[in-house]
Formats: sequence, structure tokens, C-alpha cells
Amino acid sequence: MSFYSFTPLSVQSVISCLVELAVLLAHHAAFANAGQMCSCGSRTFVHEKIYDQFLEKSVLLAQKRIVGNPFDSSTQQGPQISRTQLEKVLSYVESGKSQGATLSTGGECTNTSGYFMQPTIFSNVKDDMTIAKEEIFGPVMCVLKYNDYDEVIKRANNTDFGLAAGVITKDLTRSLKFIDKLKAGSVWINDYHAMRSNAPFGGYKQSGHGREMGSYGLREYYQVKAVAIKLA
Repeated sequence: MSFYSFTPLSVQSVISCLVELAVLLAHHAAFANAGQMCSCGSRTFVHEKIYDQFLEKSVLLAQKRIVGNPFDSSTQQGPQISRTQLEKVLSYVESGKSQGATLSTGGECTNTSGYFMQPTIFSNVKDDMTIAKEEIFGPVMCVLKYNDYDEVIKRANNTDFGLAAGVITKDLTRSLKFIDKLKAGSVWINDYHAMRSNAPFGGYKQSGHGREMGSYGLREYYQVKAVAIKLA
């Protein structure tokens, strides 16, 4: 999103632009490659002051997403990799509904023949729900509400995984303090899936061992020898 202005912005204008950016990036984080990415941003923590606005815009954007033939240039989302995976994603949807989350949009297969899944958004998600704790590997976004800075860091880190995270903010100084406390191997500020071949990629906890790419990735190919000599 590009933004140009020659007059001072009001606080409300800045917040509105930030919400738009957050909606676009969260959409990309959750639904890229039909959610079948190890770095998929399936948990989206949104401050209570903008929660309803964010959710409304996210639902509208998800409903406009074009799902279909990946060889069609207009398509934005292709199929799940197999019937087994599609059924697994659908089982997570049922789990979310049964545990009390609100299905705001999607949750079903599309009318297209094949393993196509509607972009799905759950609101009113709690941290202990299965859809917030496990890797779904499908186009499912869980939107969680928070109201405190320290609280959301603790909740974001309360997971068995720690591969990637994103922070959307207008306060760069605060974001740097925030990401220092996040237990994730890659953290993007005002962006998502911004991977480069010279940047190390890997995670914390159950999100793998070591790092790929960059100089850190080359270390996996080293042969290191330890030599101890006792001198008389």
C-alpha cells in the first residue's frame, strides 16, 4: 500500500492507514499458498480498540479472495495438497466451532471440483483452543483480542512453535523492544514472508534446529574438528 500526503495527518488517519496495512499483511500471512507454509501466520493478535474494525475488513477481503485453478493468472489461492490435508483442515474448523470460536467467514470447501478450501476466519479465539495451539497448514486465520503490551508478548510466546512472527506498528522504537522478547526465528516489522537468501531462516522450540540460508546456513556443511594435545 502506498500513501502520499502533503498535509499533516490526524491521529485517526494514521490509525486507519495502519489498520488497512495490518489487514493486508495478516491476509497475506494466513492465506499465502493456501496456508500451506511453515511460516504461515495463523494467529493474529489485534488490540481491542481496533479489533472490530480489523475483523470487518479482514472478512470482506477474505470473501473477495479468488480460489481456483492455479494456472489462471487471476487466481489468488489454489487447492490443498491432497484430500487428506483438506479433510484435516476441515476437522480443525469443526474443532474451532465446537470449542466456542466464532466462524466469521469460510469454513467449507468451495464449489470447485478438487481440494479447494474457502479462506476461513475465526474470531473470539482463545489461547487454549486447538486452532490456536496447533499448526493447521490450511487457509485459516485465528483473530485473538488483547489489550496489554506485556500480555500479548507472553501469549504470543505461549506456543510449542517459534518459526516466524510479524509486528504491525507505527512506533518503530517500541517494536524493536517487542521483537527482542519474541521467541521466533524470523520477525518482520510492517511486512510478512519477507525472506531473502542471505538472511538466516529457522525457528525456536519445535520449529526445527539450526538455520538455513545466509552464512548461518553454510555452517551446516562445515566439518569441525576438535584436537586436544597433552604436552609433557
